[in-house]
Amino acid sequence: MIVFYALSWFSVFGLLALWSLSVWGLHSVAVWSVSNASALTGVASGVEGLRLPQWLQPWVPPEITQAMTSLLADFAPVVESLLQTMPALAGGLTMVAWVIWGLGSALLLLLGAGLHLGIAMWRRHSGGSGPQPASRLAA
Repeated sequence: MIVFYALSWFSVFGLLALWSLSVWGLHSVAVWSVSNASALTGVASGVEGLRLPQWLQPWVPPEITQAMTSLLADFAPVVESLLQTMPALAGGLTMVAWVIWGLGSALLLLLGAGLHLGIAMWRRHSGGSGPQPASRLAA
């Protein structure tokens, strides 16, 4: 029976390690992308050169293409200002990552405790596989 306890806690700690690794990886990618977002500000200003692919041009009226180009040109300053302020958000991402990691870890530990209690209840219900008392053996 002790093997079931060991297997359940081993699997819980394995899931906890995978959870920690995935949160750390996603946090690293998010911080890197937010920190380097200001390098993309030149992309937003190149809206004027927007062209549809050749195979799509016959199907889209030129008025819609011009309206979309002007709409994107109007939003370009907003996008540029957002991209320039993105590196300031990198510190907030660290706090969010710690909170998410903590909640997930707590849930995994609760899962482990639930498995532990479930195994204990199953063991009591089935009578256990430990040594039997002498009074039962004599009867």
